[in-house]
Amino acid sequence: MAKYFITGIGTGIGKTLISAILTEKLHADYWKPIQSGDLDQSDSKTISGLISNHKTFIHPETYRLSQPLSPHLSAQIDGIEIDITQINPPHTENNLIIEGAGGLMVPLNDSTLIVDLIKQLDVEVILISQHYLGSINHTLLSINLLNQYQIKLKGIIFNGDENMETERYILQYSKAKKLGHIPSLMQIDQNLISELGDRILL
Repeated sequence: MAKYFITGIGTGIGKTLISAILTEKLHADYWKPIQSGDLDQSDSKTISGLISNHKTFIHPETYRLSQPLSPHLSAQIDGIEIDITQINPPHTENNLIIEGAGGLMVPLNDSTLIVDLIKQLDVEVILISQHYLGSINHTLLSINLLNQYQIKLKGIIFNGDENMETERYILQYSKAKKLGHIPSLMQIDQNLISELGDRILL
């Protein structure tokens, strides 16, 4: 069974949307190891409302942090310390979509980053990129970091407004595979989530 860690080149670029699309496309299980802030409207609840298949199981978070801040700071405020050795993937015979928090260099404690968690979980990464001034730099830095950690990149999904020249440069320089492009969306529902899965090459 396939296991993919969904991360991005920054915060707020559509990891949860893409996670919902991939979860529905693969009829996969979903797991968000660390939820930081907005516990009443968590990413797990968002995914639950967007998918329509009956095979997906949404696994509980390992850490639920109360503040919408970097996980290391939110954990400090909550009086706990994140220990990635306690973050163990759920047992499932199904495909599994794992959604990260922020980007690869987001701190979990004083010495551990999201990329360290990915390395420990030993899963392939799907990187979400979005076009803005500086996104080439952020995307290539993210790919270089994955290479440095010897983490396999399954490919890139571009989310939002299209920029063919930016995509061309990122793909030719990094030799990464483009898995698809999801356009900017005004509203999202279950039917659209299912249709968007056809745009992803997995």
